[in-house]
Amino acid sequence: MAGTLLGMLYALFGLGLSLSLGVMRMINIAHGDLIVLAAYLGSVCTVALGLDPLTSLVVVIPAMFVIGWLLQTLLLNRVVGRDAMSPLLLTFGLSIVLQNLLQEIFSADTRSLDAGTLSTQSLAIGSLSVGLLPVLIAAVSLVIYTLTFALIRKTQWGRQARAVADDAETSRLVGIDDRVLFALMTGFIFAVIAVAGIFYGIRTPFSPSAGPERLLFAFEAVVLGGLGSVWGTFIGGLIIGIVQVFGAQIHTGLGPFFGHLVFLVVLIARPQGLFSKG
Repeated sequence: MAGTLLGMLYALFGLGLSLSLGVMRMINIAHGDLIVLAAYLGSVCTVALGLDPLTSLVVVIPAMFVIGWLLQTLLLNRVVGRDAMSPLLLTFGLSIVLQNLLQEIFSADTRSLDAGTLSTQSLAIGSLSVGLLPVLIAAVSLVIYTLTFALIRKTQWGRQARAVADDAETSRLVGIDDRVLFALMTGFIFAVIAVAGIFYGIRTPFSPSAGPERLLFAFEAVVLGGLGSVWGTFIGGLIIGIVQVFGAQIHTGLGPFFGHLVFLVVLIARPQGLFSKG
C-alpha cells in the first residue's frame, strides 16, 4: 500500500514530462527543478500570504501556467522541432540557472511545507491504517491523469495535439498553429508541475539542488511506461514507488537503488517501455 501511494506521487512527477515528450518530442532537463520551483512558490505563499500549502495552489497553479506559457512562447519555441540536442541543451542551461537562482534567493537550507494535521492524520482501511496525506496525493494524481487522458482523447485541443505529435508539418498545412498549441501545452504541463511540487514540498523537505533527483524519478516513470503513453507513465510511477518501498524494507538505503535497478532491467528487456503510446 505504501509503495502504491508513493508511486502515485512519482506518476504525478512524470505526467508533465510524458506530455512534453509525447507531443513536443522534447526532453525537459529542467523538469525536476520546476517541481522544486513550485514548492518554493508554495513556501512564499504560506509565508507572505498566510495560506496553507493546499490553498496556495490557487496562486501557484496560475503562476506556473503563466511561467510555462511565457517560457515556451519566448524561448522553447525557438528550438523545438530543430533537432534533439537543441531543447536538451537549452533546458539543461535552464536547470542550472534555476538551481543557482533558487539558492541565491532562498539559500541552500532545506525547507518544507507545513500542512498541519493533514501530515499526521490517518485513515483506517480495513485492518490497515494509512496516512491521509498519501491517500490525498493518490486521489489527486488519479483525477489529474483521468482528466488529462480525457482532454487528449475527447477535445479538439487534444486531437490537435495528437495530430502535431504524429506529423507537425502536415498539421501546419491544415491550419494548426503548433507554436500556440505548444505554449498552451506547456502552460498545462506547468500547472500539473505546480500540483506535484506542492505535494512534494508537503511530503518531503526540499532544497534548490533537489531537482535532478525529481527529474530522475519522473524520467524513469515515463520510460518504464512507454514514451508518450499517459497511463503507461502512471503505471511506471507505481512500479518505481512499489519497488523503492520494497527495497527500503530490506535496507533503509536501498530503496532508490532497487528502483533504478528495475528501471535498468526493464529498459534492457523492453526498450520501448511496457505500453504503447496512448
